[in-house]
Amino acid sequence: MEQNQEAPNSAAKKKKKHRIWPFILMAVIVLAAAAVVIRGSRFSRRDVTVQSAYLSEKAQTRDIVKTLSGSGTLNPADSYTVMTLIAGNILTADFEEGDVVEKDDVLYEVDASDAAGNIEKAEISLSQAQRGYSNAVDKQYIRANASGILYSLNVNVGDTVTQGQQIAEIRDSAVMLLKLPFPADDAVNFYAGEPAEVTLDGSFETVWGWVSEVSGADIVGAGNMLTRNVTIAVENPGAISDTQYASASIGGVFCSGSAAFSYNASGTVTSGSSGTVTAIYIPEGAPVSVDTAILALGGKDISEQIRSAEDSLRNAQLSVDSTRNQLDNYTISSPIRGTVVDKQVKAGDKVAANKTLCVIYDMSWLEMTLSVDELDINSVAVGQKARVTADAVEGKEYEGVVTRISVAGTTTNGTTSYPVTIRLDETEGLLPGMNADAEITISRASGALSIPNAAVSRGNAVLVTADSPSAANALPREAPEGYVYVEVSTGVSDDDYVEITSGLTAEDTVAYVPPAAEDDDMMFMMRPGGPGGGPGGGGF
Repeated sequence: MEQNQEAPNSAAKKKKKHRIWPFILMAVIVLAAAAVVIRGSRFSRRDVTVQSAYLSEKAQTRDIVKTLSGSGTLNPADSYTVMTLIAGNILTADFEEGDVVEKDDVLYEVDASDAAGNIEKAEISLSQAQRGYSNAVDKQYIRANASGILYSLNVNVGDTVTQGQQIAEIRDSAVMLLKLPFPADDAVNFYAGEPAEVTLDGSFETVWGWVSEVSGADIVGAGNMLTRNVTIAVENPGAISDTQYASASIGGVFCSGSAAFSYNASGTVTSGSSGTVTAIYIPEGAPVSVDTAILALGGKDISEQIRSAEDSLRNAQLSVDSTRNQLDNYTISSPIRGTVVDKQVKAGDKVAANKTLCVIYDMSWLEMTLSVDELDINSVAVGQKARVTADAVEGKEYEGVVTRISVAGTTTNGTTSYPVTIRLDETEGLLPGMNADAEITISRASGALSIPNAAVSRGNAVLVTADSPSAANALPREAPEGYVYVEVSTGVSDDDYVEITSGLTAEDTVAYVPPAAEDDDMMFMMRPGGPGGGPGGGGF
């Protein structure tokens, strides 16, 4: 039974194996064919590249200049918008657009009649404030109102005085005055300076004096006799006081009666303000002249008055200065040397304050600003030369120089750029506002041994022909037949060539794939049917 069952199963298995083999064989053939196609494609492509796509070129000496390019708008060296700070009528404006004006040249004159009146008013206020300050300061001093001897002083340092209080008495006793009546008919003939003999009552001592004044009015005296008062001055020998009586005769004419002497000058000194005596300058019994400070007062009230007067004086002075400075605004001068490019106001116009009058450009030189990418900004330095061209001036190049590199960058879409200013001293044919292109010379190598940029591969390796002198220094790296790789050091490069500072000689021949051939090779690798792809887009 078991043998009968095993026979059918074995036959079935054999039949199944015979049915699978054709499929396996077909799969193997397909895979082998694909492998041959792919391998053949790769090797045939490489052979074509090595034999037909490589270019050979000897290392050569040449000048290499690395530049950075950009565009910008030309601006003047300086510009100034002239404005008026005051309103008024324009009297003169003796210039036109296109004129060259010097610094401080008068451009406009504005009617200043109102300003002159304001200055006069301010000066009057200043004069009043000065007097007020002087009076406030003077109130801290008590001064003599006459010349003579400080006969009495009624206060001491530290005493408190009130306004109107009697402080001292002054007497001039060096010369005493004696006023006596004389017959009018005789007195009219007296004259100033005429000698007079004076007799002192009591002692009958005589002293000489002189006529100092004759009254012009007659007075009816005793017995209805007409008299006139005559004042006689007598030098005081020291003992005459205002209690001494005397009579006199002039030219043999005797007076009609006697009288008491009076002091030539005397005065009672009172305080003009309240305060505390802080100092005494003239002691009692000492001579004093009129307006001499006898003592000083202090106190809160006096200090406040002085401070207030000082503030008023300061404000008045500032008002005068401000008004005078405003007068300068009525004459408007050029702040710079330059060319008038816009004149908006002429003589006879009436202008308001802060009105633009004209615009001046200083075109001693022109400048332009480039926006330099953050990756390149460290290659730019002040003093670097720049080649500048403008579409408005065909066929001409201008030399510029980098004068300023701003650190205030502007970020847009994650990239930061920095303003770089280029100055042009030669500006013939150029005008502000023109667009210009600039190339900044970043670095330069003269007579440099160089090869094409495309000849330098990763790791600074260069493919050279096997018969090149530098092939003796070949790198242990696989290379196409007839070529070897050597290591080099590079220097300055431009868009086409790179400086070789070591690793090659002028006798070496380098090989490289032109950029266009590399692009074609990449397209071959990416198109359907090539390596990595096949019909229907199936991946390898």
